[in-house]
Amino acid sequence: MSGSKAFISGCKGLSLTADEKAFFADERPWGFILFARNIGDAAQISDLVASLRDSIGNSQAPVLIDQEGGRVQRIRSPLAGAYPNAAAIGALFHADPEKGLRAAWLMSRLHAFDLMRYGINVDCLPVLDVAADGMSEAIGNRAYSSDPQAVAALGAAAAEGLKAGGMLPIMKHMPGHGRALVDSHHKLPVVDRTFEELAVSDFVPFVAMKSEVMAMSAHIVFTAIDPDRPATTSRKVVDEVIRGHIGFDGLLMSDDVSMNALAGDMETRARGIVEAGLDLVLHCHGIMEEMQAVSRVVPVLSGDSLRRADIAASSFREPDDADEATLRAEFLEMIPSV
Repeated sequence: MSGSKAFISGCKGLSLTADEKAFFADERPWGFILFARNIGDAAQISDLVASLRDSIGNSQAPVLIDQEGGRVQRIRSPLAGAYPNAAAIGALFHADPEKGLRAAWLMSRLHAFDLMRYGINVDCLPVLDVAADGMSEAIGNRAYSSDPQAVAALGAAAAEGLKAGGMLPIMKHMPGHGRALVDSHHKLPVVDRTFEELAVSDFVPFVAMKSEVMAMSAHIVFTAIDPDRPATTSRKVVDEVIRGHIGFDGLLMSDDVSMNALAGDMETRARGIVEAGLDLVLHCHGIMEEMQAVSRVVPVLSGDSLRRADIAASSFREPDDADEATLRAEFLEMIPSV
């Protein structure tokens, strides 16, 4: 949207404070993201989503959430269904590929039923990270498989399920988080693998899904590409791997700028993300001083970043006419333990 600034913001609680409303009205983030701290009851979620959009005068503004299933599910029963983790879907796929792909699609289509009723229109899914030996639990069972082709197939099915329900997916964590041995929320992961090794594994699902309109970066150093900076703040990784080898020309946002894998104060981190060539800085915690610091640094969207943001915003489609109860029953027959 023209005039929007190049960041996505969280908020602190169940409703917007006067300060938050004024900040959003003045600074005009491109979109918003919700977390468990923002979730109360059904009416409250809908009211919060509406007030976020009202604050910037855009009734169609993207409102994001991490609703994967398993342990990463911000809205839980009874406000949304209970869903398995990605590894369970991957196990089903390896036993019966057709059934696994159907389950991946169904779960996302059910996420869309759950989320769209509150006005939430973007899910930070699919996780396209390829599982690796010794990987950090930060990803762990959030990964579909150690087989990059399986990850690509299941990720594509999950993305299509969201789009069928009127939502948009965000691929994560580009160009691949599966080899991280430490949690990037707390430490900076370093991956010492050759470009060739990464190209036949970690990068494969992202190449397969490069035509999707949005992706999220990984806070990981790939020593073979840029030994000095994590992908999120590396112009080299962005240009040579994400835009180059992978061929992704969609809207690229950072993972949360607050995570401790990134160094420096909030302005330094946000500036590094912009200078690396990412389109949007994601700030999740709802801490006003940090939001102000990010906003001081990020530009108004323009050029290629505005083009990509406009393409993403115009990519929403009307939901299909699927029957929720029928699809839910089909999914529960496949995954009876949830």
